[in-house]
Amino acid sequence: MEHRPIINRLWSQVLLDELSRLGVEHVCVAPGSRSTPLIVEANDNKKLTLHSHFDERGLGFLALGMAKASQKPVAVIVTSGTAVANLLPAIAESHLTGEKLVVLTADRPVELIDCGANQAINQIGIFSHHVTQAVNLPSPTADIPLSWLLTTIDDAMFRQSQLGGAVHINCPYPEPLYADAISWDDACYGPELKQWLNSQQPYNLKLSGSDVHEFAGLSDAMTKKGVIIIGSVSLAQAEKAKSLAEGLGWPVLCDPQSGISSDWAYYDIWMQNTRLKEKLSQCEVIIQFGGRLVSKRLNAWLSSQLKLSDCRYWYVSPCWSRNNQSHLVQTHIVTNIETWIDRQQKVLKTKRCLHSGWADDLAHELHPLPALISAVADEQTSVCELSLVSDIARLGNQCDVFIGNSLIVRLFDMFARFDSRETYSNRGASGIDGLVATAAGVQTITNRPMILFMGDTSLLYDLNSMALLSKVVCPFVLVVTNNDGGAIFDLLPVPKEQKQRLYQMPHGFGFEHASRQFGLDYHCPGTLDQFQNVVNNHILNGVGALVVEVNVPNEQAATHIRTIVEQVNAI
Repeated sequence: MEHRPIINRLWSQVLLDELSRLGVEHVCVAPGSRSTPLIVEANDNKKLTLHSHFDERGLGFLALGMAKASQKPVAVIVTSGTAVANLLPAIAESHLTGEKLVVLTADRPVELIDCGANQAINQIGIFSHHVTQAVNLPSPTADIPLSWLLTTIDDAMFRQSQLGGAVHINCPYPEPLYADAISWDDACYGPELKQWLNSQQPYNLKLSGSDVHEFAGLSDAMTKKGVIIIGSVSLAQAEKAKSLAEGLGWPVLCDPQSGISSDWAYYDIWMQNTRLKEKLSQCEVIIQFGGRLVSKRLNAWLSSQLKLSDCRYWYVSPCWSRNNQSHLVQTHIVTNIETWIDRQQKVLKTKRCLHSGWADDLAHELHPLPALISAVADEQTSVCELSLVSDIARLGNQCDVFIGNSLIVRLFDMFARFDSRETYSNRGASGIDGLVATAAGVQTITNRPMILFMGDTSLLYDLNSMALLSKVVCPFVLVVTNNDGGAIFDLLPVPKEQKQRLYQMPHGFGFEHASRQFGLDYHCPGTLDQFQNVVNNHILNGVGALVVEVNVPNEQAATHIRTIVEQVNAI
């Protein structure tokens, strides 16, 4: 309660300052109490000019006219309740004619909605499809970093820059509403924004169209030590990105969804070695192609690297969507990945990299890892998840791969080295549902041989979709690793006493009879050689779908991971 009015004003200050950096120069305000944190900060911001009117309906049209004449976004601030509803006519007009309005509506906090509180109406979604984007902020709190607020505003304003129309930002403020004075020292999360505070640039930049061509790109970065990260992209894009990294002499970290690998493979394992991670942390520039990185450890390193150093972070993707889960300072280059890389390759031909090969020592230190992983896998007399994943290059003559979720994708992330093949996944919501159906849908379009890797709980969830595989003609292999339940929970922090009963949920089922029910061939190999022979023979010579069940002990994968991490830490 003591810091609440200070945090209300800090959020308002950050919000309005970022809007000013994104082109807002004029703010139209109507009187009201709940909007005080916004009005006070707008008034104190020397880059903003305030205009007032007692009638919110007229206020909206005043802002519309200013936006129409200036061709710039104009902000509107009103208090809660019917004051908000009176803006609808001007917003509806802006939706049809494209003027850029930034509508900041003060609101009661959620605990005062639908309970008889005064001047409290449901303002969420009030402008429906008449706005380009609606942002419903939480009540200001120190539990949410201000960097989240900044990237949220940056994302909404970029969409407006592309599409025009109004952006609605709903701002619920709890009482007491404001303090007479604020200090960044009063907010424990303030220091993280020191770089932003000392500049006049938006927190995050999104570049598209001509801005992409004007961006300095590698011309500047070639004087730095860099790292390239390849996320969920097509195989052609991944290979181009790897070629760029090779030309620069930078290490390249390949997510399993990229379908390729590099000399810096197994990063989710070797980053647990402090000395090796510190070598990587010498980098000064990070370029990431595509998003949805599987590795939590890689995401954590990204966050620490960018918060604790002056490292720059470029994210190259054709999608506008924000892909920045730690809300880091980022330049998002919205463009065709292959076209952008081709342009940078031309730069490489004319300039010399000052730090090419800077990570060669690190690559040399990682040379023992493949043998170390193989040694642990070879100790098993029967096929195990570790050997199945680490030997992916020997499977299927570079056929397409679909990787399921939960434990199997993490094992691929830790131990697989892909040999340039198209790789698919459902890493948006990362659910265990619908994996068989999605893989079948992919192959329907590609008409190429495919191997689907998934866990037993995932297959139980999508058993009905095995009917889709009965219609397949092109070779398809469904590899299910059956560890009798959710073995992912061996890696996650859950209560030990309830882990098996409430999380792993052992089921005791096999999949032979389910396969027969849907008319699918079935094998249950005992050794790695048998597994590889069965899969390869079907991919090369088979027709239709084959189910291959690999039965493994429940905690075996977790034990193998611990063993390998201990040995890597001893390097």
